[in-house]
Amino acid sequence: MKPILQLALDFVDLKRALKNAQAGIAGGVDWLEAGTPLIKSEGLHAVRELRRLFPDATIVADMKIMDTGRVEVETAAKAGANIVDVLGASSEATIRECIQAGKNYGAKIVVDMIAVDEVLSRAKLVEDLGADYVSVHCAVDEQMEGKDPFDTLRQVTQALSIPVAVAGGINSETAADAVEAGAAIVIVGGAISKALDPEQATREIRQGLDTGKSISTTLFKRKGEAQIREILELVSSSNLSDALHRSGFLQGIRPLFPSIRMVGKAVTVRTYPGDWAKPVQAIDVADPGDVIVIDAGGAGPAVWGELATYSALQKKLAGVVIDGALRDSPEIMALKFPAFSRLVMPNAGEPKGFGEMGVPVTVGNVRVEPGDWLLGDDDGVVVLPQALAVEYANRSMDVLERENRIREEIKEGSTLSKVTELLRWEKK
Repeated sequence: MKPILQLALDFVDLKRALKNAQAGIAGGVDWLEAGTPLIKSEGLHAVRELRRLFPDATIVADMKIMDTGRVEVETAAKAGANIVDVLGASSEATIRECIQAGKNYGAKIVVDMIAVDEVLSRAKLVEDLGADYVSVHCAVDEQMEGKDPFDTLRQVTQALSIPVAVAGGINSETAADAVEAGAAIVIVGGAISKALDPEQATREIRQGLDTGKSISTTLFKRKGEAQIREILELVSSSNLSDALHRSGFLQGIRPLFPSIRMVGKAVTVRTYPGDWAKPVQAIDVADPGDVIVIDAGGAGPAVWGELATYSALQKKLAGVVIDGALRDSPEIMALKFPAFSRLVMPNAGEPKGFGEMGVPVTVGNVRVEPGDWLLGDDDGVVVLPQALAVEYANRSMDVLERENRIREEIKEGSTLSKVTELLRWEKK
C-alpha cells in the first residue's frame, strides 16, 4: 500500500493553517490534520473550514480525547472529521466510547500513544477494543531532548495488524525510515509548516516516502549531545535567548567588532581586576573550540590583549568573554578573534596569580559553569547551561525555523502583526 502522508496543522491561527493546507495538498499530502493547538484556538470551526475548502480530503481531528469520548467524537464527526484522535493514556472506558461513537457517526478512531509508558501492550489492547489505527507519537518536547519514535514504531508495527501511524520530527531525511519501520501513515508537521516553501517541502517528503530515499535537509532535525555545536553554529544569540524564555543574555558584555561569531564550551576563570595570570594560564588548559570566560569583577585594568589572543589562536580557541577589560583592540580585530568584554582600555594590570580556574563564575550577572555553552554574535552573548544544552539547542533551531516561515509570509505582502494576528492575542 502506498504510504499515506498526513499534514499536521499545528497552528493557532486558522488563516495560516488553511494556507499551509493548500500548499500541502498541492505538494502531495493525502490527509489533513486539524492539530490540537488549532482546535484549542479555533474550535471545531477549523475542522468545518477544512471540510469546506477540501471536500475530497480525509480530515483528521486531533482532539486528544481524554474523557467524554462519545460527545467529543460526535461533535468532531459532525464538524466533518473522517478520523478522530483519542489518547492511549485515557481509560479503557473512554477508548471504548470513542470507538462505539465512531461507528455511530461514521468516523474512524486513531489511538495516540503519546506519553504512554508501555506502548506495545497498550497498542495491542486498543486493537482488541476495535481501534482503526494506532499512532506512535514522539512528543515535540521529547524531540527537543533528541528522542525519536522509530524503535517503538518497529515493535508496534510488527505486533499489530491494523495500520500504524508515526509522528515525531519526521522530515525529508527520515520519511523513508518511517516507511521502512512499518508505518502506513506518516505524520509531518514542522518540516512542512515551517518550510520556506511548504509545497516544495511536501514534494520532497512525498518523494522520500515513494522512493525510499533520504533527501537531505539542514532544518527540521533534532539532534543529540554530539551535535550541539553543529546546531548552535546555525542559530543566533537571539534565537537561543528566545528558546531560553528570553533569558541567558550576559548583560553589559559587548562584541569587540561587527560580524562577530563565537560558539564554544566555557573554560571559566575568576580573577581580581587587572590580574591577568589566571586568564593566560586558562589558555593552556583549554581545548580547541573552547571559550575562555573571565570574571574580573566588571572592572579594569585589562586582563587580555594581543599576546593572549595569539596564544588563544595557537590553541584554536573559539573566543573570549570578559566581565572586565581588554586592550589591544585594533590588533585583536585584525586577527578576527571573537572577543567580548564589558570594557576596553589601554592599561593592563599585573600577573599576581590570584583567582581560580574551572569554578562557577558570574559574568554579565549570569552564572556560568565550566562546560556551559556560549553563543556570541553582534547582539551579544547568551549562555546555555550544559545540563539543558541538548533540549534548548534544539528549541533554538525551532525558533529559527518558525521565524524563517514568518519572514516568507511577510515577503508575500503581509506584515508581522497581520501574520501573527497580534491584536487577537493581546492579553485581556
